[in-house]
Amino acid sequence: MDGKNRKNIHPGLTVDIVLKKDQPTGRLTRGVVARILTRSATHPHGIKVMLTDGQVGRVQHIVEAGE
Repeated sequence: MDGKNRKNIHPGLTVDIVLKKDQPTGRLTRGVVARILTRSATHPHGIKVMLTDGQVGRVQHIVEAGE
C-alpha cells in the first residue's frame, strides 16, 4: 500500500519514509508513525509523518504484517 492517502495512515502503523535529506537518493527509513503532519486527504509525494523517534518524512510504503 502506498502512502499518498491520509485515510490509510494512522499512529502506530509501521511505514517506510523518505527523509528530506534522502530525497535525492530515495533511501528509505522504517519506523512507527507517531503523528500525521499533512492535513490534506492526499499528497502526490506521500503523506508527511513524524516517527516515534522524531524523524519527519513522507510515507512511501506502508509495511504490511509479515514484511
